[in-house]
Amino acid sequence: MTTVVANARIVTPTAVERGSVVVEDDRIAAVAPDDPPADPDRRVDAEGRYLLPGLVDLHGDDVERHVFPRPEARVPTADALAACDRATLAAGITTKFHAVAFEETPDENRSLHLARELRDGIADADLLGRHRCHARCEVSDGDCVDAVVRAVDAGDVSLVSLMNHAPGGAQFADVDSFERRYADGSGAVDWDVEAFAARRDCSEAVLRERARRVIAHARAAGVPVASHDDEDPAGVERMHGDGAAISEFPTTAAAAERAAELGMTTAMGAPNLVRGGSLWDNLDAATAAAAGTLDVLCSDYRPESLVAAPFVETGEPLPERVARATSAPADTVGLDDRGRIERGKLADLVVVDPSPRPTVRRVFVGGREVYRIGSR
Repeated sequence: MTTVVANARIVTPTAVERGSVVVEDDRIAAVAPDDPPADPDRRVDAEGRYLLPGLVDLHGDDVERHVFPRPEARVPTADALAACDRATLAAGITTKFHAVAFEETPDENRSLHLARELRDGIADADLLGRHRCHARCEVSDGDCVDAVVRAVDAGDVSLVSLMNHAPGGAQFADVDSFERRYADGSGAVDWDVEAFAARRDCSEAVLRERARRVIAHARAAGVPVASHDDEDPAGVERMHGDGAAISEFPTTAAAAERAAELGMTTAMGAPNLVRGGSLWDNLDAATAAAAGTLDVLCSDYRPESLVAAPFVETGEPLPERVARATSAPADTVGLDDRGRIERGKLADLVVVDPSPRPTVRRVFVGGREVYRIGSR
């Protein structure tokens, strides 16, 4: 089947070109052709809007809100994934890495049982977009480490991130700040937060041994590993030395700079860039972009932020801004068949109206239109 997406402002890796994209079956056959087929099976008028590659999201944990729209309201996993699929496409995301929390945090409705259920659901679901599992491994809990290692060995995980939500970790200076955070949670259960803090409070040597174990299994399976919430250059160096290739959401400029020097990919949240700063007063994404230490943007908790982010003015050409949500994340995890509007790549395409706010009008996955609002 031949489809022509015509009258578009095509964002290629190097420029914005007026013209058409020809799709043959599930692949891009030609870009901005002077003479597109006169009688394709289908012709789509982009009406002068931008045509972007389908967005590639390496870290989106919004599926949790579809599973638990309220703390005590549990939605069946299959229904939650279907709803998340539609919301993902509406945000222009065609390849989604669901950041599934492999941790036991009842106050946040997180458990290893739910993580396994989501992992299985992602693998088995028949959805419109492309979905993968990103295992968020809480290294302060040995049971969580065991569960992630089993998932990696089973081939059910496409990305792993290592995090330490424990007293003294990157997010909590001490036990008191840890207990205040979880005691003030909005979950649906009563629990012993002091016992929870004690369970997660372990030595640096234990944390590093667990991280190395996960990294070893991930590397054997060909699964990329990210270090989460990097705070200081020394920590970045340790994680890089142990085999992590991605610095995910570094909290300081010094950590991001060291990651860049070591050749790691630096990933930050698109909501940070869109809202104009971090919710937690951590490193500003715009500052990282200006310093040349921002490689990839992720939707984090807000899918629609990922399509809005490239239209935030940073002084860089639009193709460079778009790359942070398309080709850069795809390359980071070895998906070289997508993320660019180039001949031979997967025909994952998004028509975006930039005004008055970036709005996704059409989405194609493998050449098939799966989402549309407005005109036919």
